[in-house]
Amino acid sequence: MVSDVITDEYTVKAVKRYSSLFSLPTQKKIGLILFVVCVFSFTLTFFLLDLSHMNSVWGFYVGLISFLIVSSTDFVISHSLLKNDKILNLRRCSALSLFGCLVWFSLTLFGSIITSVFGGEDIWIKSYLLGFFFALLLRFLVFLSVSFVDQGRIFLSSILQPVFLNVSFFLMINRLDYEFPNRLIEFFLFSVSLAVLTCYLFIFLVDRVGLNRVGIGSLSLFRAYLANWTENLNVPIELLLERLGNEQNVKLSILAFKTQKKMKAVVVVPSIHPGPFKNVGSSPLPYMIQNILSQNMNCIVQVPHGLSGHELDLTSQTQNERVLDTLLKSMEFPPFQSGITPLVRKQINEAKASCQIFGDCAFLTLTMAPKTMEDLSQDLDSAILKEAKRQGLSSAIVIDAHNSINGSFDPVSTTEDLKKAAEAALREALILTHFSFEVGTSNITPTDLSIEDGLGPGGLSALVLKVNDQRLAYITIDGNNMVSGLREEVFQVIQENGITEGEIFTTDSHTVNGVIISERGYRPVGEIKKRRIIEYIRQVVITALNNLEETRVSWRTITIPSIKTIGEGQIKKLTFIIEEVAKKAKRFAYLIFPTASIFSAVFLAFL
Repeated sequence: MVSDVITDEYTVKAVKRYSSLFSLPTQKKIGLILFVVCVFSFTLTFFLLDLSHMNSVWGFYVGLISFLIVSSTDFVISHSLLKNDKILNLRRCSALSLFGCLVWFSLTLFGSIITSVFGGEDIWIKSYLLGFFFALLLRFLVFLSVSFVDQGRIFLSSILQPVFLNVSFFLMINRLDYEFPNRLIEFFLFSVSLAVLTCYLFIFLVDRVGLNRVGIGSLSLFRAYLANWTENLNVPIELLLERLGNEQNVKLSILAFKTQKKMKAVVVVPSIHPGPFKNVGSSPLPYMIQNILSQNMNCIVQVPHGLSGHELDLTSQTQNERVLDTLLKSMEFPPFQSGITPLVRKQINEAKASCQIFGDCAFLTLTMAPKTMEDLSQDLDSAILKEAKRQGLSSAIVIDAHNSINGSFDPVSTTEDLKKAAEAALREALILTHFSFEVGTSNITPTDLSIEDGLGPGGLSALVLKVNDQRLAYITIDGNNMVSGLREEVFQVIQENGITEGEIFTTDSHTVNGVIISERGYRPVGEIKKRRIIEYIRQVVITALNNLEETRVSWRTITIPSIKTIGEGQIKKLTFIIEEVAKKAKRFAYLIFPTASIFSAVFLAFL
């Protein structure tokens, strides 16, 4: 679906843009750089004022004291005023101080150069005061934009360090008989007032973008995104998504395989999209379903991707829990049946559809591999279900294999071809004989593959069926799509081990999205460590072949009412808003902050 491609594209852009804001050195490196900035700036500043060794010593002393004040206030602020803040820990506070001091003390050094060349004893001090204003403006802007604490703590966190630095600086230079500018206190009050008003004006203008688009301030969204990207916290952004969400009925189709003694396997196909990214909303839902059912049913569980797009992302973990609770209560099935058909496959252009009939339920899989396969619409699911019922079946379970990505995706022509291929496969499967069958299963969670590699915590699983003279494998991988060509390579390997047909699915899990900086923002399965993945698939298939048992099958579809989803309209707005805010924030910044700086410089000129 086009909206899903756009959503992923803008999510990637947002990750690249904002995650770079918090790509910081270690705490030790920040401290070392800060020490050099403080000591070097003030030592050179005081040396240039009268080129004496004694003044250099005083400069070193001022720089050392400044470093100690900055370090200690960062520690106090991060462990008291910002103790419960979700983003601004000691390391980030220290990085902010480093950048502020770099601007502040560089201006002071520049002023001392002007003084040493052209004279004018108070120029360097006025440069110091202008640097103070810039540092104060930066602190107010960052704390107001990023911090989750109340306004009072933000105000104190912003001014505490600059105030202590100013008091110590003027106490020390007073001993050297440098002349203070007149109305110094007035300038401090003016600077604080101007910095606060400037930042609030900027935030007001930026916030309007989000308020006009979705009714939520831009900076609230910004903070929520940062909390997730920097600290992996999903609650702030999910609280906002809950406010924006729309209630919809969602469907889950379940296929269960049972021996005489136990449940052998369960396949759950949700009409819920596992997004939008990382641990937010329904991104981890396929693994959550797999995990809770495998524990409660004591069997292998597969959760391939149903036909759904980002408009069916759930808003929060609360909604996930509702799905899981309902699912657990729905594990009672109609009488199990022993007859199924072999698998048949049809192809229309690049569109491929396979179909098996389990009792009177059609089980269909759709793929465009090796062409690109993206999310398919629920309209296609409804059309196939309608055709199955018209042919006399009670139900149809349709899977979007989501198993190839390589370039662009045309949802219009693709959908029509897949519909025709599915209908052709369905018609052919309906005339086949039903046979008793055997099922073998296996699952593996590799320890040498992670979400950064494109593999979610659900790992890989195989459901192998022996039907008459056909051995077929349904392989499910917990990931978001696969590199083009991997499906064909896997088939070649497993056919050497006795498999004659089957399909490979991914869950479309978005737990792998937004965790790396790349063009897509995630790695499709097989983009790296392809040979390891193929070997793991070979292993699970062989293990499943070795535990084939005579099995019966049952199915059911459950509908969960009033589940909160993000909705197509809202997800489109959210995906565009991050980029729009970035562009308008830049425009506002170019206008507002230079104007405030001019006001500060003019005030200084008349001191």
